[in-house]
Amino acid sequence: MSRNARFSRNIGLAIALTGMLGFAGSALAATPAGPGVQVVVKGSVNDAVSQLKKLVAGGGMMVMGELHQGKVMAMTGLSVESETIFVGSPTAGKKLFSAEPGVGLVVPVRINVYKDAQGQTVVSYIPPSQQLGAFHDAQVDMIAKMLDENLQKMVGMLGM
Repeated sequence: MSRNARFSRNIGLAIALTGMLGFAGSALAATPAGPGVQVVVKGSVNDAVSQLKKLVAGGGMMVMGELHQGKVMAMTGLSVESETIFVGSPTAGKKLFSAEPGVGLVVPVRINVYKDAQGQTVVSYIPPSQQLGAFHDAQVDMIAKMLDENLQKMVGMLGM
């Protein structure tokens, strides 16, 4: 096997493994004491996701994607309740990408809704300012703080 073929195969395996670990980690590792913001909410995971989508739309943002981690993990035999939505604002996104094209690594913002080990529904996200601060750009920092406030308000409306 050529050096390039081995390299390509190894990269492919690394990507596949990283993806699997990412799914498992996001579905299992987070607890109310985990990283970022965690808010315990009433109702089921599906109820919380539905309410969150309405709040996002009402808050001038939009759901830009969804990841059904529970369904993906079910293919491995693991039963977890975990849904992720990707939330953003085209207006804020335009400003962010104009200031620093690399922000696509962080935005749209990922919000995970899952059932924890105690059976509670938890909404979790890492505040955009924590991730976007790595770009060391004043305009990016200002927009990140605005996104922090919007997310805090929306998720707070879901809290118990």
